Amino acid sequence: MDKGDDIINPSFAAALMKLDPEDGAQIMDYIKTQALLSREKALLQSSVREQKKLLVENAKLKKDIEDLRVQLQDKQKRRLAKALFSPAPPPHQTNPASSSDSPANQTEASPLNQTAQERRDGQRKKRGERKVRSGTGSEQMLGVEPRLDVSRLDLRVGRVLSARSHAHSLSVQEVDVGEPAPRTVVSKLGTNVQLDQLPGAMVVLICNVKACKLRGVVSKARLVCCSQSKDCIELLTPPPGSTPGDKITFLNFPGEADKELPSKERVFERLQPDLCVDAKGVAQYKGCGFEVKGKGLCRAPTLINCSIR
Repeated sequence: MDKGDDIINPSFAAALMKLDPEDGAQIMDYIKTQALLSREKALLQSSVREQKKLLVENAKLKKDIEDLRVQLQDKQKRRLAKALFSPAPPPHQTNPASSSDSPANQTEASPLNQTAQERRDGQRKKRGERKVRSGTGSEQMLGVEPRLDVSRLDLRVGRVLSARSHAHSLSVQEVDVGEPAPRTVVSKLGTNVQLDQLPGAMVVLICNVKACKLRGVVSKARLVCCSQSKDCIELLTPPPGSTPGDKITFLNFPGEADKELPSKERVFERLQPDLCVDAKGVAQYKGCGFEVKGKGLCRAPTLINCSIR
């Protein structure tokens, strides 16, 4: 049976052949072809609708999975905090009968035991607080590797208030980062950065590095620069409209920044191989741009295809 025979009414075909015996067959073939094309078009449209529906469902599933992952992390943090700061269990209760046999011994030993127990509890609590403050306590307690991605850096926008030269090719900047007092930053910027042009410039800083003294001046942040060589250095620039204190985030890395980066872990140095400026001058980490939400991306003023330090 022809594919179009089930579409054309047989009585219609017979009537057409009777009216026009010479061209009736050709007309029938044309009608069958048009009917088949219409059917295939309807099937294709139905397939496209199903594909769109599947894409929407897939996106919803991804969002649900991400929400569940965030909920799981929150539960783990709450469980960890409860374990660290819950009061110590009461000391072991002795048999009343035996305790009544030696009341003098119990009176003398109890204060000493209680003092030792309190001292041990205090040491455990301090160790737990140090782990939480470092930003890696939960990972250590759960027996997993500490998270290592760019979200651990506290990156903020700042405005340079003043800049002066310092010893051994160093310079000192006072930078407003939206806090009550400006931060002092000691940097080695190279010979092509003109210090007299820095005041008023908008820059990007890492604000959770450990404060350290460099040639007699305590540095409390780190300027983010891009460079192609030792002497070719530029300060990374936030997007227009940015204000001091604006956070720099990464769409694919939404984690919380450490309160203070542990110096022993050398977090920034380990992240540096994946920090770069692309061919369009946009600063990025693993293909994800440095972004100030609602304002745009951070860029190098003129350099492209270079590293970030």
